[in-house]
This record gives sequence, C-alpha cells and structure tokens, in this order.
Amino acid sequence: MELKIIEKRVKERQRELLEIKKFNDTEIQLINEELQKDYQKLIFFESRENDEAARLNIKDLRSKVIEQQDLVKKYLQIRYARLVNKSAPKIPVLKNALAAFFVGGTICVIGQIILNVIVINGVPNKEATTITLMVMVFISALLTGMGIYDEIGRFGGAGSIIPITGFANSIVSPALEYKREGYVYGVGAKVFTIAGPVLLYGSLMSVIIGLVFFIIK
Repeated sequence: MELKIIEKRVKERQRELLEIKKFNDTEIQLINEELQKDYQKLIFFESRENDEAARLNIKDLRSKVIEQQDLVKKYLQIRYARLVNKSAPKIPVLKNALAAFFVGGTICVIGQIILNVIVINGVPNKEATTITLMVMVFISALLTGMGIYDEIGRFGGAGSIIPITGFANSIVSPALEYKREGYVYGVGAKVFTIAGPVLLYGSLMSVIIGLVFFIIK
C-alpha cells in the first residue's frame, strides 16, 4: 500500500517540478526531505521484494526519484549562481583598462628614457637594450623589496605584470615571502613558483618557433 502512495507521489511531484521556479526555499527544502525519504523507503522495499517484476518496478521508481533529486540540485545551483552574480560587485572594466594602460605606458616610457640616456652616452643600441632590461629588472626588484611594486600592481593590474618588470616582481615576491623558511627550502624552492611556468613554456615555445623558422628557411 505504501509503495502505491510513493508511486503516486512521484508522479505528482514530476508535474510540480515543471514549475519549480515558483517554489520558495522552504518548499524546496521540504521536497528534498520528501525525496530522501522516498529514496530510502524504495531501497528498503527493493531489498525485501522477491518478485523480479516488482523489483524492476521499484528500481524504475527509484531512478525517477534520483532524476528528481538531480533536477532540484541543478535548480538550486543555478539559483545560487544567480544570487552570487546579482550580489557580486560589478567589475569596473573601463577603469581597470585605463589604469593598466597608464601604468604599463609609464613603465615603457621610463624604459625608453633609460635606453635613450644610455645610447646618448655612446653605447651601441644592442648593448644599450640589454643594459636597459637589466636596469628595469633591478628597479622592479628593488621596488618589490620595498613593498612599492605591489601597490603599483594593485592599481595597474596587467599593466604592471606584462612588462619585464612584472617578471622580476614574480621572482622576488616568492623569495621574500618564503625567506623565513630558509634559503634552501624557502627561497631556493619557492623562488620560481610563479615565474617557473613562464620560463618553462617560454623556452619550449622559443625552441618550437626556432625549429619552424629553421625548416621554413
């Protein structure tokens, strides 16, 4: 008799779930509890049933209950995601883009000024470029150690990461953070935590591009 009641309830619930958006949190919670109880009862009935046809019927009912549980779960996930998106602060895309443009452009201008000064003092352009990169890396490392570059990064975002100064910052920051763990297991082990993938895949891509260029030529 109870099995018939569950079967009827499953059919009625299937129609109700077509309009699940109308239910409030309390009603959905009650549906979840009801589904859990029906599922447990069906497992019990299936274990006690000896008739194969009846067992298949119970198993089919249990599958429908599982489908209903999945439907409620997916709806709750979608509902939660909508609430999160609704309450989450909007990202100021234009403001961030302008900040990145300003910071990145400023770093490039400083690098160009350093390069021009070196070239004016009689250093060939090729060597001057190398010296400029070294100076920019040194400045970035120094500012990172002083805690200034992190503030620049918070304001400029990608504008402070993309130039070579961002690469220097990615090496120095872990070294400073893990210094307390020692120079071997701290600095030595963690210094390339961020920059390691850049070095690995950068080197790999340079080899691939070099091979392609060699084959084409």
